[in-house]
This record gives sequence, structure tokens and C-alpha cells, in this order.
Amino acid sequence: MASSLKVAGHWQVIDRLIDRLRHTRPPQDLPAEALARLPTGIARQLFPEPLIAAAVLVGLVDRPTGWEVLLTRRTDHLRDHPGQISFPGGRVEAADGGTVAAALREAREEVGIAAAFIDVVGHLPPHAVITGFAVSPVVALLRPGFSLLADPVEVAEIFALPLSYLRDPAHLVWSERTVRGLTVPVCAIQYGPHQIWGATAHILNTLREALNEADQ
Repeated sequence: MASSLKVAGHWQVIDRLIDRLRHTRPPQDLPAEALARLPTGIARQLFPEPLIAAAVLVGLVDRPTGWEVLLTRRTDHLRDHPGQISFPGGRVEAADGGTVAAALREAREEVGIAAAFIDVVGHLPPHAVITGFAVSPVVALLRPGFSLLADPVEVAEIFALPLSYLRDPAHLVWSERTVRGLTVPVCAIQYGPHQIWGATAHILNTLREALNEADQ
């Protein structure tokens, strides 16, 4: 599947991104690999307790206007991350057998996308989330013909962020936050009425960096 990614001209990077991602593998020890991306002292201070394995689906959609990534707004009453913008995803259950199966299951449960319409192409680096999760982003292409059905318990809204918007560095705002005595960098993206922050914004930034690397 190929398309032009339009931002300040015509970019054909999706195929190169896919080629790179197809060489990646699911994490063997997700919590350990997420923490390994942080300096040891910082990791221990920020995450004194064992991390819970989780997976999200970074679903890419080819539209006539360009490529988009699927996102959701969580309902306000949820215990974890209420009201926040997120990818379809959640904890890796014992019955899943891994992060890919967990991401596919969550996509079906939360937004109604059947596995037959999901072509998994690879994995972005895992992220340690301050709420106690180690998240594996599973990148996939969503085949034409898929339908969406939001789970009203968990999902208040489904929308898509254009990758051209994501790739514009002006839309990524960096600041600092103090967490457990440490000052850490945080990023946010404002897209229309949606403020995207936290782990979702950091995963999107990782996707943005991967797109930029594929464009070189």
C-alpha cells in the first residue's frame, strides 16, 4: 500500500517506514525494555514499582487527503486516564499471548475494527508511563472497508490525526513537569478541540521521528 504524505510538498515515506518497521519485533520483556530507554537512576525514581504490560494499536489509514492515525477520546468515568486522548489499547492479558494479540483485541473491543482489516507492520519503541504501565505501540495499516463502533463504556469519541499535521514541528509543544521529585520533558499536540498529551503525545512523537528518519 503506497500513498503520498503531503506536508510542505509531496513526500512518499509510508512505504519506507513500513520497510523499516517490518524488521522490528515485539518486546521480549516489555517492562524491562521500556525502562531501559531511561537513565537507570531516573527509571528507579520514577518507577519504583513493577510496570504493567500494555499494548496500543497505532492504526494508519490511507485517505484521499493523505495518511491519518486513528485516536480515541476516553470516557470521563474510567479509572485509568479518564477523558484523555489515546490509542485503542490496554493491558496485556494472560490469554492474549503477547502485545500484538492484545492490541488487536483492544482495537476490536474499543473501536470495533475486526482483525481481518488490520495489517500489523511492526513496533515502535516501548514507553514507560508514569501511571505504572509499560506500553508497546503496535503499528498497523487499516485495510479499506473497516468499520468503527465505539464501546460506549470506554470510548467517547473516535477521530483521526493527519500525519501531515503531526509532522509539522510547530504543532508539537514541549514543556517540563515535575514528577516524583524529577523534572522531566513532556510534549503536547493541540489538534482542533483535542489536546493530546502524556504517553499518547510521546508515542506520536516517536512515530513522527520514525517518519522523518524514513524520509532521509
